[in-house]
Amino acid sequence: MAEADVLTTDAQDQLGKLGEADIVVGIPSYNNARTIAHVVRAVSAGLAKHFHEARSVIVNSDGGSKDGTQKAVLDTPVSTDHLLLMRHPLQPVQRISTSYVGLPGKGSALRAIFRAAQQLKAKACAVVDSDLRSITPDWIDLLVRPVLEHDFDYVCPYYRRHRYDGTITNSIVYPLTRTLYGTRVRQPIGGEFGMSAKVVDRYLSKNVWETDVARFGVDIWMTTTALAERFTVCQVFLGAKIHDPKDPGADLSAMLVQVVGSLFSLMEEHEKGWKSVRGSVPAPLYGFPYAVGLEPVKVNPEKMIHAYQQGVRDLMPVYESFLHPEVVAELGRLTEAPAEKFIVDDSLWASVVYEYAAAFHQRKLDRQHLLKSLTPLYLGWVSSYVVRTQADSDDEAEQKIEQLCLAYEQLKGRLVERWDSK
Repeated sequence: MAEADVLTTDAQDQLGKLGEADIVVGIPSYNNARTIAHVVRAVSAGLAKHFHEARSVIVNSDGGSKDGTQKAVLDTPVSTDHLLLMRHPLQPVQRISTSYVGLPGKGSALRAIFRAAQQLKAKACAVVDSDLRSITPDWIDLLVRPVLEHDFDYVCPYYRRHRYDGTITNSIVYPLTRTLYGTRVRQPIGGEFGMSAKVVDRYLSKNVWETDVARFGVDIWMTTTALAERFTVCQVFLGAKIHDPKDPGADLSAMLVQVVGSLFSLMEEHEKGWKSVRGSVPAPLYGFPYAVGLEPVKVNPEKMIHAYQQGVRDLMPVYESFLHPEVVAELGRLTEAPAEKFIVDDSLWASVVYEYAAAFHQRKLDRQHLLKSLTPLYLGWVSSYVVRTQADSDDEAEQKIEQLCLAYEQLKGRLVERWDSK
């Protein structure tokens, strides 16, 4: 697809009339009419409050919504004077809503936003989700200012989340990303990001936009690319991310396959870089961390333990075909463990993830079948984490995630060995 075709003709015309901009804030959407007006108001107020002298454009990239999402973007009244108590003139914030071109999914929506930012020669680009209930005007300052004033190329969000929200991130995405690339980014797939023009140009130059990675794993692709290619990365504290949480014991198989498949595919792309990395350092954190009220996430560990035990019994021949015998033995032992003693050791879980990464790389099984077989084991880890943290404070529960990360780092040599084995 030609680069010009990323944007519709109408969008190109609108951008041409605007000329140039300093800041672009993108909002990808699909049937978000109920929530997107609040997001537009918060973004507009943030730009007016913190960047009143900058030329700013909000770009809504929509996936063909049928509920009036695009109309809500354009029709939402935005009056900030009485909110911001400002006397000096404000640069008007422009708004564009366009349907994206390409494969259905967030990746195509982001590609259109990046192309708009590139055409407008924006110095900074930020992206926020369209269903946020907790976004405030200050989020825009936090996502954009590190790029404009501190020369960071990529800005990741840092949220307070309920300990049982984001368990795929807690168990796999954060520990593995940190171990592979040596930088601790707590929310690699958070959904809100800030970027320099240099990173935007780099993303658009990649041949990834017609692949499953762009469809299903664009957030982790963006973060991994920034880390692996040594762009300057920081985190910003955004408080709570309030959305509709899901029970980790619900059917998350499709999401697990998509996210983990993207992670493993990126490991192949950046193999030469991550093998020699040992240990990790924290990415700089900006903003003021504070305690926030979090919506509870209901979990049923007994149900997940049962799913693990039945799944392992049913899939044992599959596991025996590619997992190390010691790992298989430990997984089998847990099929007889009572709920109160069901504990998945940190080293065991890190070994499981590493064995899966190596089997994916070596194509020991059909990749979709391989990744789907991870679901019972993942539910086992979640249930074990629930059992271990039910009486913990939030800080104590978070410390257990840090201990898991250290297990990943300590066993990285095993990953390299298994990855290279024939």
